[in-house]
Amino acid sequence: QVQLVESGGGLVQAGGSLRLSCAVSGLFSSVYTMGWYRQAPGKQRALVATMSSTGTTNYADSVKGRFTISRDNAKNTAYLQMNNLKPEDTAVYICNAAGYKLNTAHFGEWGQGLQVTVSS
Repeated sequence: QVQLVESGGGLVQAGGSLRLSCAVSGLFSSVYTMGWYRQAPGKQRALVATMSSTGTTNYADSVKGRFTISRDNAKNTAYLQMNNLKPEDTAVYICNAAGYKLNTAHFGEWGQGLQVTVSS
């Protein structure tokens, strides 16, 4: 079984920073993509940032220049550094990871989600 363990999040004032972490645990052979999505009240889940195992990144236009995704492949952990946060960044942030299990079957898992609230 593959699980994602998230940490970070919380309440911050506009202009502040937060760092989210997401670690993949369980039985697997490799993780090729990790990313963060967010879901605000009344809105659909939307991509924030993703990163492949080779370092290719993809960001939502709304966070470019403010958020940075990074990975520690040895620890199978992804991070999302969020700077210059805005009230519109308020949402539940959800980690996603995709890779291969020990039996070569593909896995795709979601974390529980972290609340990020940015006050004005």
